Amino acid sequence: MTEPREDLADRYFDAAIGLLSRVRDEEAAAVKAAATAVADAIEAGGRVFVFGAGHSSLPAQDVVYRAGGLALINLLAVPGVVGVDVMPATLGSALERVDGLAGVVLETSPVRRGDVLFVISLSGRNALPVEMAQKARALGLTVVGVTSVAYAEQTSSRHASGTFLKDHCHIVLDSKIAVGDAELSDDAIPSPFGPASTVVTSALMQAVVATAATDLAGRGVTPPMLRSGNVDGGHDWNAQIFEQYRDRIFFRH
Repeated sequence: MTEPREDLADRYFDAAIGLLSRVRDEEAAAVKAAATAVADAIEAGGRVFVFGAGHSSLPAQDVVYRAGGLALINLLAVPGVVGVDVMPATLGSALERVDGLAGVVLETSPVRRGDVLFVISLSGRNALPVEMAQKARALGLTVVGVTSVAYAEQTSSRHASGTFLKDHCHIVLDSKIAVGDAELSDDAIPSPFGPASTVVTSALMQAVVATAATDLAGRGVTPPMLRSGNVDGGHDWNAQIFEQYRDRIFFRH
């Protein structure tokens, strides 16, 4: 009978917890700055948008129309790159490298000067997130990049400018994810595995949302929070929020 392998589940949890502890300690100031930007925009009558391509769309979707979340966060969707809902799945990755796509998306979107845009990209090296940040900043939006700075230090940009997402943002949240996004290895498995970027990036985004809500409350502004539709009265509560903020919620209409 063979000896049991080291518990890889424990190793994965330990790695994820370590990364979460690190971003909690090292990104606290950036989280607060991003939350302040969100609170400022909401208090001023503005809106918040979030964009992510591929698996980076998962943390973006996690804060949109979310129980316990701010109702005014809208997904800036780019058809074909939101996730693995296209065939072939590799099309999404290819679209991330298309020059000019970000400009078209922003020009036909409801974003306006003074809004906040979160651009989530683990590597931050492809044309789409780089140009999304560039164009949004030129339009007068406050741009928050959520990325791994390690990629900018250890890989090359795929944008003609040679720059990365982080180079075009007002605020950068560094997920601390290592290049390759794999926390585990095993002699019997030919490639590293156990990605943690979704866990960490989602936690960063939720920390920003929670801090922004608290910030607004501290200013005497009631933050427009959504409730779960699976609790009594949840749908009625959300309907009131949708009506009150109908000019700033785009996933509802």
